[in-house]
Amino acid sequence: MPSLIAEANRVNDFVVKFANVNGTGSASANSLIMKAIFRMGVPVTGKNYFPSNIQGLPTWYEIRVTRDGYAARASHVDIMVAMNAETYSKDIRELRSGGYLIYDSTWPRSALLQRGDISVIPVPLAKLVNENFDGVRNRILLKNIAYAGVLAALLDVDLGVISGLLSDSYGKKPKLLDSNTKALRLGYDYVKENLASPLPLRVEHMEKTHGHIMIDGNTAAGLGCVYAGATVGAWYPITPSTSLMDAFKGFCERYRVDAQSGERNFAVLQAEDELAAVGMVLGASWNGARAFTPTSGPGISLMNEFIGLAYYAEVPCVIFDVQRVGPSTGMPTRTQQGDVLLCAYASHGDTRHVLLFPANPEECFYMAVQAFDLAERLQTPVFVLSDLDIGMNDWMCPDLKWDDAYKPDRGKVLSKQEIDGLEKFYRYLDRDDDAIPYRTLPGTSAKGAYFTRGSGHNQYGGYTEDSAEYQVVLDRLKRKFVNAAKYVPKPALIGKGNNAVGIVSIGSCDGAIREALDVLTQQKIEVDYLRVKAFPFGAEVEAFLKSHSTLFVVEQNRDAQLKSLLTLETAVEKSKLFSILSYSGLPISAQPIVDEIRAKLAEAPRLSAVPR
Repeated sequence: MPSLIAEANRVNDFVVKFANVNGTGSASANSLIMKAIFRMGVPVTGKNYFPSNIQGLPTWYEIRVTRDGYAARASHVDIMVAMNAETYSKDIRELRSGGYLIYDSTWPRSALLQRGDISVIPVPLAKLVNENFDGVRNRILLKNIAYAGVLAALLDVDLGVISGLLSDSYGKKPKLLDSNTKALRLGYDYVKENLASPLPLRVEHMEKTHGHIMIDGNTAAGLGCVYAGATVGAWYPITPSTSLMDAFKGFCERYRVDAQSGERNFAVLQAEDELAAVGMVLGASWNGARAFTPTSGPGISLMNEFIGLAYYAEVPCVIFDVQRVGPSTGMPTRTQQGDVLLCAYASHGDTRHVLLFPANPEECFYMAVQAFDLAERLQTPVFVLSDLDIGMNDWMCPDLKWDDAYKPDRGKVLSKQEIDGLEKFYRYLDRDDDAIPYRTLPGTSAKGAYFTRGSGHNQYGGYTEDSAEYQVVLDRLKRKFVNAAKYVPKPALIGKGNNAVGIVSIGSCDGAIREALDVLTQQKIEVDYLRVKAFPFGAEVEAFLKSHSTLFVVEQNRDAQLKSLLTLETAVEKSKLFSILSYSGLPISAQPIVDEIRAKLAEAPRLSAVPR
């Protein structure tokens, strides 16, 4: 029995990281542990770091057990389950002092014992599985379940809960249920018979997950599209957005197929590329359907020509940009917020677009619905800027709620009766002085027919190259964008609002910032935080920027794109803005935010006594 470094009990507050080989079926075992802890009432988050190939390269999965409900990636690892010999040296380095390394001791690994400040826990996993199961592939898969059993014993995870999860998955397949249960018990019993357990880091039942679900942002967004009334989705597969369309298709096949006739009341189209995909969406939207496309940065680049057409011809559409690391192909399976400026000004000429910034899967659901309403109300493309961390990782979110009284906001769409009552229909005429014209749908009335133009047109819908006529339309489009600030989601403020120091951020930075605020408050540093939910920026953003003398802009890209957008689109004094940037491809964590704010404030004479 190995000797373990003494550590005080830490209950429901630690990080477990699994180091595996991609394609070995480890995801199911890792998810099994996370879901079991969640079902024990303990808040958890799961972060998956996987390669952009199909099989063979290293992959990691990180579970943060957090009794305080923090959603951000932790900046340390307490327990490493090292199942990939190729990454042992890297995995050992990531462990914090006093941490625990679990590895397959079927083969001796003396190099693992070189750190004297960690506890090494050897378990002969391959030997156990090989002695009890047949078939190479079967043994590989079941070894993962065996290490789940090891962790269950070491962390005191309720074995009954895990067994319940296995029954949920394999209840209709008795052979699979039996083999997985047996593998789980092999690992669990080995620990109980040969090792000291549980560890000082362990799990206890809580009541903090009631009314919550585990879900990823792409699934939530796909569900939101269904609830919003979207019936057409077109896309070209690209990581990390493909699972959004997969989710939408799955929900539609379940809820949008007529039980009597079998008729499908939806269309999902895989295009030859992203430009074609958004073209299909514009065609469907112009015909009156609620249509969307999910993509990532490279796809947005290809879509630019049609995005400009949608902006200028005023065709509503929704584009989900699940951001990943660039430039170019970059790191397709890592997360970033590098498309902010690309989407804000997508296409050539003078264009500005409405952007929504969800912070978690819950908001992906609700903002999907808001995006369709905004697109039709404003008759313009609307971008929902998620990212890989939100889109593909496991988040604990409150139960999603729905108001059955919801009615889609179709905007200014004229009925046949309304069209017939007009002396003449002009597509781009601002009748109400709100910069939003009226539109018609094909087939409603011949009197409402018009030519959709991406070329120069006047307010009556006719072709023009007259400078004055052209400017009338462009000036109205600018007013429409400015007015959009009244309709987009308002920013969220945390703090008193009257502190000298403020943080401004968007999207998935939210969890790390909220945790950083708790740490700063404990250190007697009071900071206000404004999470911007949309662009264009409204009066609340302007007021926050004006009322704080020092502003930290937290974002996940190299070139401070949000800071640039704030500088371009508000009256903020640039010298007040200080960037905190994270662009490693890993989700941002709280500690760097705390460190950079403390370091900057310590430079100011009036704050030279910042606690250290």
